[in-house]
Amino acid sequence: MGGMGKTTLAQLVYNDKTVQKHFHPVAWVCVSEDFDMFKVTKTILEAVTSSTSDIKDLNRLQLQLKEKLMGKKFLIILDDVWNTKYTDWEILSNPFKSGAQGSRIIVTTRDVDVASAMCAFEIHHLKELQDEDCWKLFARHAFLHDANSYMHLEFEDLGRQIVQKCKGLPLAIKTIGALLRSKVDVSEWCKVLNSEIWSLSNQEIQILPALRLSYKHLPSYIKRCFAYCSIFPKDYPFKKDQLVLLWMAEGLLHETENQTMEEIGDDCFDTLVSRSLFQKSSEDEFSFQMHDLINDLAKFVSGEFTFRLEVDSSPRIVNKTRHVSYVPTPYENIQQFKAPQEAMQLRTFLALESSPSYTIQSFFRDVLPKLGRLRVLSLSHYWRLYELPESIGKITQLRYLDISNSGIKRLPESLCKLYNLQTLKLSHSPDLETLPRDMQKLVNLRHLDLTGTAIMEMPIHMGKLKCLQTLTKFVVSKRTGCSIRELGKLANLRGALSISDLENVESFTDAEGAYLRNKMDLKELALNWKEGLNTEISESQRDVLNGLQPHRNLKSLTINYYMGGCFPNWVGDHSFPYVTSIHLENCKYCCSLPALGQLPSLQNLSIVGFDVIVAVGEEFYGSTGSSSIKPFGALKVLKFEQMLNWEKWISFGAENEGGAFHSLEELYIRKCSKLTGDLPIHLPSLGILQIIDCPKMLASLPRAPAICQLKLINYAVDMGGLPSTLKTLEINNCKKLGLPTNLYYSCLEVVYLINCGSLRSIPMDIFLNVKDLRIRSCTDLESLTVAEQVHQHDLVALSSLRISECPNFVSFPRGGLHATNLGILEISYCESLRSLPEKMHMLLPSLTEFSIEGCKNIETFPEGGLPSSLNEINIWNCEKLVESRMGWSLQNHASLRNLMIRGGPEDTTRNRAFPGA
Repeated sequence: MGGMGKTTLAQLVYNDKTVQKHFHPVAWVCVSEDFDMFKVTKTILEAVTSSTSDIKDLNRLQLQLKEKLMGKKFLIILDDVWNTKYTDWEILSNPFKSGAQGSRIIVTTRDVDVASAMCAFEIHHLKELQDEDCWKLFARHAFLHDANSYMHLEFEDLGRQIVQKCKGLPLAIKTIGALLRSKVDVSEWCKVLNSEIWSLSNQEIQILPALRLSYKHLPSYIKRCFAYCSIFPKDYPFKKDQLVLLWMAEGLLHETENQTMEEIGDDCFDTLVSRSLFQKSSEDEFSFQMHDLINDLAKFVSGEFTFRLEVDSSPRIVNKTRHVSYVPTPYENIQQFKAPQEAMQLRTFLALESSPSYTIQSFFRDVLPKLGRLRVLSLSHYWRLYELPESIGKITQLRYLDISNSGIKRLPESLCKLYNLQTLKLSHSPDLETLPRDMQKLVNLRHLDLTGTAIMEMPIHMGKLKCLQTLTKFVVSKRTGCSIRELGKLANLRGALSISDLENVESFTDAEGAYLRNKMDLKELALNWKEGLNTEISESQRDVLNGLQPHRNLKSLTINYYMGGCFPNWVGDHSFPYVTSIHLENCKYCCSLPALGQLPSLQNLSIVGFDVIVAVGEEFYGSTGSSSIKPFGALKVLKFEQMLNWEKWISFGAENEGGAFHSLEELYIRKCSKLTGDLPIHLPSLGILQIIDCPKMLASLPRAPAICQLKLINYAVDMGGLPSTLKTLEINNCKKLGLPTNLYYSCLEVVYLINCGSLRSIPMDIFLNVKDLRIRSCTDLESLTVAEQVHQHDLVALSSLRISECPNFVSFPRGGLHATNLGILEISYCESLRSLPEKMHMLLPSLTEFSIEGCKNIETFPEGGLPSSLNEINIWNCEKLVESRMGWSLQNHASLRNLMIRGGPEDTTRNRAFPGA
């Protein structure tokens, strides 16, 4: 049954800090009723990698997912599963088999047959809440600030009677509690208790009475906004800003003397969140969703006014339909686009998610001309959308146009006839270089998103767009009507603004004409000069930057390719109390850094490409005077990169850095080839340290009691001086690395040793808790060793071992690898290796994947053969080994699914267990 709390319970497990530490990676995927193998697999991969994937083939997706999960103890939560086909689950779960033992998959479902199809080894049936638990949940939402003080016994008595009507369903209790939170009169609680909705039969209502009551008590304008949300399919994540702009385009929000439409929309959205009708998405912290039953409620109250192509079961659109959403499929065709023609009064056509867009031109030709009353048109993520038709200018009621994330190359001039247009989204369309010349005519335009476009020049007189609140990019030109003074006429700008080609601003007066200092709602500002300019104009640029001083409410500042010799005083001034992020990049002529240490809220600082700076010292920390504020007290992430002449980092104060950087969690120093001096002495909160391509740096590592990740590339490291708290260690291009045998790094879980030329032997004893060990291009490495006194099961943590391009590697530990949880073993291009680990069939009982490549002197598998647990074997360019294949004895390997042989007498690829091999 819906509303029992299945997803909430799974969220508690997923967000638990102990669980997050125990499993890596962790991923949350909402599956929903419409099961799509490709989509679900892609979503899992993107959740695991925290990045988007453009792979279009299911097999390639699964291979990549398998690789990412290989040997890792993962946790994946599949929420709201409906599919009961065993074969689908078997295909979906193939990549999961590469994970380490102890990995877990949690599934939430309303159907016990799903659990059977997935071969669940444990099933938890949620029951209705007990009476007292119901009351506690209700009280927490109804008496928000003091759940133990029920205001008056009369309220408690009424509340307990109302809770009884919710029949133990958490969603119903939470929703009705949120409704009553704003009701401060006993009579209002009585109306809810005595509402006829509680007594309607199941045939008369298909929605929980508590949910209908919550809707009934919404203000009328919020009811309309909520009903509009039925356009979203179940489990569809939506963002607050996006939905408010859609409401605005549909005329559901009306400006008042004191509030803009956007502000009213924000309040409306917050009300729906507070009433538990919207909830935070588990997959994306910036998105929201509606519970399935809430979505049913929205669909119920909107009736035939909304229709979801490819989702709704009703056969067709009717004349009443005003709003249509569309979920594209890989096989869309023009027939799917014919339905909107049935509704000549259509106001919304909203394409959700990405699309291959094979039929987009047919849509423009055959469908769009008949939808003349559209207010909302969204064709986002149509990558084959290269241009809009001229006929777009005939849809004069259009208020919202979204063609972001598309292949759009040009916009028709007729676009400027859309005088009612409020929102134009063009972001992440990298081929778009120009805008229509008459953009100034779009006098009602409020939001213009140009992020990620290649716009080279602005249309003239953009300052005439007095309603404009969002303008993410402005390119300055010396052409009349395109100067920076156009920004000064846009008094309502807010959010993020990036200004480019600032070399075209000639004076302080011109820069000050942008009136950035007056734009109190501008939160993110990027100031960009063009790369490669000569130094003749550099002195005037300090005055220009001085004139671009923003309002003190700014939160994020980026300055790129600034050509001045120093920064004006406002950069880093403590009068900017809300700045959390600063990025200073490619300021090649600045001889000193601005005084940033006294910014009280600064958390993220990036300094890149300052070519002439030799020392970072007192000026960086800022003048403290008599102040007790310690420099960089809030800073969490600090990055220095490509500082070509930087030699010394001068510490602040005396011992323990005088308290500077006490909150710093991540420090990155990259490509600073002349840096030789000391790092800050004491960094009590540091968790991640990377030092890359700093070959002259001989300083000791800072005292960092919390450090857990260390990456050193082209840096002279003393393994004896490494912190004992490390969990992840990567050492690359360290020519004189030695591993002491008398140390034990008990916390280390991941170790990468790459291009460490002097390393001859690796004592596994110091890495007894390591799960993932990778060794590559260590040309002098000869052996892995384990001391005789080490207990045979002390390598129990190891789940993945990869050794590659070590031409002198000759031996594994004597007696074999005692690694009972090893799942992956890969050996490649170790030309001197003559034998594999002994007793693999006994000592590696969990091995599922074995790969060997370019090991030309391996002739046979070890005595006893390979472990029977293997499901994948890859053998490439090992001719001597392949010649002995008749003695491999793989016929008893029932788990074997994939065998690949390349570079032997004959290449072989097989996907089943094979007798005789």
